[in-house]
Amino acid sequence: MHEILVAFLAIAGYVSGEVFLKENFDSSNWEDTWIYSKHPGKELGKFVLSAGSFFNDEKADQGIQTSQDARFYAVSRKFDGFSNEDKPLVIQFSVKHEQNIDCGGGYVKLFDCSLDQTDMHGESPYEIMFGPDICGPGTKKVHVIFSYKGKNHLINKDIRCKDDVYTHFYTLIVKPDNTYEVLIDNEKVESGNLEDDWDFLAPKKIKDPNAKKPEDWDDKATIPDPDDKKPEDWDKPEHIPDPDATKPEDWDDEMDGEWEPPMVDNPEFKGEWQPKQLDNPNYKGAWEHPEIDNPEYTPDDKLYLRKEVCTLGFDLWQVKSGTIFDNVLITDDVELASKAAAGVKETQAGEKKVKEAQDEEQRKKDEEEAKKSSDKDDEDDDDEEDDKDDSKSETEQSEHDEL
Repeated sequence: MHEILVAFLAIAGYVSGEVFLKENFDSSNWEDTWIYSKHPGKELGKFVLSAGSFFNDEKADQGIQTSQDARFYAVSRKFDGFSNEDKPLVIQFSVKHEQNIDCGGGYVKLFDCSLDQTDMHGESPYEIMFGPDICGPGTKKVHVIFSYKGKNHLINKDIRCKDDVYTHFYTLIVKPDNTYEVLIDNEKVESGNLEDDWDFLAPKKIKDPNAKKPEDWDDKATIPDPDDKKPEDWDKPEHIPDPDATKPEDWDDEMDGEWEPPMVDNPEFKGEWQPKQLDNPNYKGAWEHPEIDNPEYTPDDKLYLRKEVCTLGFDLWQVKSGTIFDNVLITDDVELASKAAAGVKETQAGEKKVKEAQDEEQRKKDEEEAKKSSDKDDEDDDDEEDDKDDSKSETEQSEHDEL
């Protein structure tokens, strides 16, 4: 699919290959280009440069990691502003929820050049928000949100994100034909048309406000059989006195009142009688409200267009810290992004190998600690028995001396 798109763009006269932002956090000076927000009223957390506690390649896998629990995180980087008019827009980055996140964001936001980076916060207007969001078992989704005419629009589809502890690449491709793709680990998980999958525009069709169902329209598929009559012996009580019940011998009518047997379900009860149903000869089917063109609908072939993209920010909340962000890429080159994410499987395999070794080592330590604890408990029990025996011997000796 990507090759077809690149070939099409080449035929159309567009040559891709421009990189607007690339950040692999391979330098300790990353904070020289990334600006922390100082927005008041929020407990803001700090990012630290780290590859985490398990990795495939410590240097290559180094990213910025959330370091404090129950904190807002707000940091951004500005770059030369650009427009994606008549070309693809590719947003890609990697996320590693090493802490096995229970509730927190893992997404990025793209802003225009008007953003005050030192005051970035949750209400700051943005162009696109993209990436995973997890909170409990009910929320494990990939957000794809576009701003359109001053309003944020969420995708109408549910895209499930990854929820394990390994590195995953998230890629959003927005194309100039108003289509899009979402990829996870270089594999397409969703795609479609911007107009169809977001509520940017008013619907093309609406129900005709002047149309009404005809009064003689019969939409009942069946009718009661007029010749069906209820049997004379149909009506039976739902409950009857228990025929096997007997008055207790110690029952006193004067003290306890008149004895009545308990009620039980009547096996002859048939419920409410309903006549048989017949096909309705006048049935016309379900009436469908006719539709007309919506006068408020206006097509827009520029839904994809971001007139100015200038800043990328991480603006999120995490209950439990430990997420590592890396491999940030904004480009118009679909193939370049694909190549940048091509090593993700190798990265995951390396991470799993190291983590499994760590888990095995921890398991052995836990077993040793449990054994030591058990042995100490046994020694304490033996000491208590010895103390009891010594006490018993002293008592017996004392009794013997008294005799």
